[in-house]
Amino acid sequence: MSKKACMLLVFPTWFMASLNALILTYFVCSLNFFSFVEIQNFFCDLKALLIVSSSDTTFLRKFIVVDGICIGSVPFLLILASYACIIRTILKIQTPTGRWKTFSSCTSHITIVVLYYGSAMALYMQYSQTQDTILSVIFVTLVPLFNPLVYCLRNDDILRAIKKVTHGKNNKNQKSK
Repeated sequence: MSKKACMLLVFPTWFMASLNALILTYFVCSLNFFSFVEIQNFFCDLKALLIVSSSDTTFLRKFIVVDGICIGSVPFLLILASYACIIRTILKIQTPTGRWKTFSSCTSHITIVVLYYGSAMALYMQYSQTQDTILSVIFVTLVPLFNPLVYCLRNDDILRAIKKVTHGKNNKNQKSK
């Protein structure tokens, strides 16, 4: 990919994300809160702030839903469409081992994508306070935990190093017995 094409893809994304963050920050700064409020959530998030705010948050809640549809659902659907094209191409591979190797790599990636977008959209598009903590944990901890594992465990050098370490420990234990 050329540098110009890369910039044409990256700059609008960064610009839109920055603009969105600026708008949401402005709205949050205009909210009023009671003097001492404990936030019942895994982390201090926009949605948690809306719950404890003493201001009328109707407009901001509607904005978040529209924002979630535009910034969450559209990219998610585009990613799913690209994976559909990838899967269609994988099915054209003649050898079963090549098909299996490629498909196993794609399924691990799409699992992370579905886990990330699914938990994020469920968190921000519904207003059930009981499920917020579980969704927050998935969104904030599990996805960043699994993401490097998926990419590292697909790397042959990492797999060889893990096998070397685990087999090396087994050999040392057997020699000492």
